Amino acid sequence: MAELAYREPEPRTIPGATGDWEVVVGMEVHAQVASNAKLFSGASTAFGAAPNTQVSLVDAAMPGMLPVINGFCVEQAVRTGLGLKARINRFSRFDRKNYFYPDLPQGYQISQLYHPIVGEGEVIVDLGPGVARRVRIERIHLEQDAGKSIHDMDPDLSLVDLNRAGVALMEIVSRPDIRGAEEAAEYLRKLRQILRYLGTCDGNMQEGSLRADVNVSVRPAGTGELGTRCEIKNMNSMRFIVQAVEHEAKRQIAILEDGGTIEQETRLYDPNRGETRSMRSKEEAHDYRYFPDPDLLPLELEEAWIGGIAASLPELPDAKKARFVTGYGLPEYDAGVLTADLTQANIFESIASGRDPKKVANFIINEVFAIEGPATGFTGVISIAQISSILDMLATGEISGSIAKEVLKIVAADGGDPAEIVVARGLRQVTDAGAIEAAVAEVIAANPDKAEAAKAKPSMAGWFVGQVMKATGGTANPQTVNALVNAKLGLE
Repeated sequence: MAELAYREPEPRTIPGATGDWEVVVGMEVHAQVASNAKLFSGASTAFGAAPNTQVSLVDAAMPGMLPVINGFCVEQAVRTGLGLKARINRFSRFDRKNYFYPDLPQGYQISQLYHPIVGEGEVIVDLGPGVARRVRIERIHLEQDAGKSIHDMDPDLSLVDLNRAGVALMEIVSRPDIRGAEEAAEYLRKLRQILRYLGTCDGNMQEGSLRADVNVSVRPAGTGELGTRCEIKNMNSMRFIVQAVEHEAKRQIAILEDGGTIEQETRLYDPNRGETRSMRSKEEAHDYRYFPDPDLLPLELEEAWIGGIAASLPELPDAKKARFVTGYGLPEYDAGVLTADLTQANIFESIASGRDPKKVANFIINEVFAIEGPATGFTGVISIAQISSILDMLATGEISGSIAKEVLKIVAADGGDPAEIVVARGLRQVTDAGAIEAAVAEVIAANPDKAEAAKAKPSMAGWFVGQVMKATGGTANPQTVNALVNAKLGLE
């Protein structure tokens, strides 16, 4: 499998009153397993259903109801572990995590503490061309989600929606290898990219499919000992993660420089005020009184079954990016942009076959993405066939670059065959030197003062090129126009 070489980034520090500080971040990411049914019941996981309409008797903790493991969720967790180059534990076990909250009907959560399904792995976080951070994964365990408490629908009551109760989650726990706020967001972005490639989580943060608890600590620059960490709970926005980590780091530095100590606690981020605030003291494992779930047998996975999943893995982002660089000759930046999303990577490959890959990449990144792409998602407004047709006309000189952009906008707004649009609207590029020469002569004759100025200052010839292109409706061949303008002005 091809890989690109990279180096670790230079250390980044925050200046303080008493010296420089280093920010250390570890993350616990809760990724909803892409599955139609919950972890221990057959209830639906579809988003947006009316409250309490997707709740089985198991999810509601009715007496006598026993959980039954969803085998597909187990497979998805193993697939995720393999995609993160992690060790798959052939033996794992479920535990009960005991705590009491209105949206947790059982009074405990079924999770995995002592024997998780996935062990140590890694995520390579791209931070620039040739620069990346290796973030170690400590573990991935399966657990069920809680329901949702709703506090803003009644002035006197809190309401409970159990639709999410029992939904399968993968908790992906990193080591404290992340340095700074931007790196934290990039780590989550890269992890989400991998999960989407694998098809194990849709990564939709707005719908709660991906949430992160961010552990932040600071230490004097150059020291190896970790500081006391504070956990910022339930972050569901890259932008808010950056803001929260930056604020929390500054808060901790101010306390330490004032001679105080950091209390280990769980905090919430308030985006309206741009600050974190205390939620509760940080619990330890013994606070939850973990013990093996007596209703569930341990999971014992066969090596051949794990091998079958490994053989079915798709090409993952790092390998695809490396192949785009070595196979298509793309710059690392272009390859990174195109492989950021699997759909856009597939679109590029479909179009690049038999064409100049660099020109295809430039057109997709600079023109197609301006209409639909990374920011808006691919809606299919512009088809692969339409993009290909425009690029082919551009390659043969039938249309110019500016006309190609115009045709793309027309196709996005109104649809249609690009070739027919070019003919119907008279957009075919004029290459006849005689016709272009007449337009050049007319523009120069109409502007004698500027013509004399251009002879003294050749850079002004560009003004005449622009005027000729305007006069011909952008259909004249730009290279021919430029050559004829220079010839007429005696600048050759």
